[in-house]
Amino acid sequence: MIIEAKTTEDDGTARDKVTRIQHLGELSVGGAAGGKQKYQVIACIAGRGFGVRREDMKKMLLATRGKVFTLKTLDQLVEYSNLRKFKTKV
Repeated sequence: MIIEAKTTEDDGTARDKVTRIQHLGELSVGGAAGGKQKYQVIACIAGRGFGVRREDMKKMLLATRGKVFTLKTLDQLVEYSNLRKFKTKV
């Protein structure tokens, strides 16, 4: 599992981070049979920069297979990722 976290207020920095996340997404399925991931790619983002470029957000959602979390949804990170496998039962 790889978690990329970034806050940005400008779209240029956000665009660069999206490109990195796309690359990680490609690497996660490289050589794996049937498009299965070798590891899960997760993005944790904040800031105005990510809201400016809608097409980049689409690319990030596809590269992470929907595993994009914001400050509002960060509390759901464990439940909706492979981290839940490490959650202890109370």
